Amino acid sequence: MKRQRIYVDTSVIGGCFDHEFAPWSNGLFREFHEGHFIPVISHIVAAEIAPAPSALQEKYKELLGLDTEILEGSVEASALGSKYQEHRIVPESYSADALHIALATVAEVDLLVSWNFKHIVRFDKIRLFNAVNREAGTKRSRSTHPVR
Repeated sequence: MKRQRIYVDTSVIGGCFDHEFAPWSNGLFREFHEGHFIPVISHIVAAEIAPAPSALQEKYKELLGLDTEILEGSVEASALGSKYQEHRIVPESYSADALHIALATVAEVDLLVSWNFKHIVRFDKIRLFNAVNREAGTKRSRSTHPVR
């Protein structure tokens, strides 16, 4: 059986150190270590981790030491992220959030995991992201889900 590719945004890495999210984030990291899933991150995650405290940077390095796929920006992902903003799903001031979703969508990951309940993990927004994805003609619509 093909291992699922799971895109994790920066909030999942930070969640490893948050009392509320640590059981779920660390559980997902264990699943990555055991080879059950393929972790997928992007250059956006790298940029967001750069100024973070050293503990988060170490957790990020741990992720890089696995069979992690790193997504780079693309014209298609940038255009899709812009469409999310044009449709007012994500405010322009949060373009990185739109780009996380666009990169994962264009790369056809199986699941995007996030603790960002404001701009990413909300049923109303997920439906809108999927509508824009269909309108843009992406191969498959993507869902975003918390790990719980």
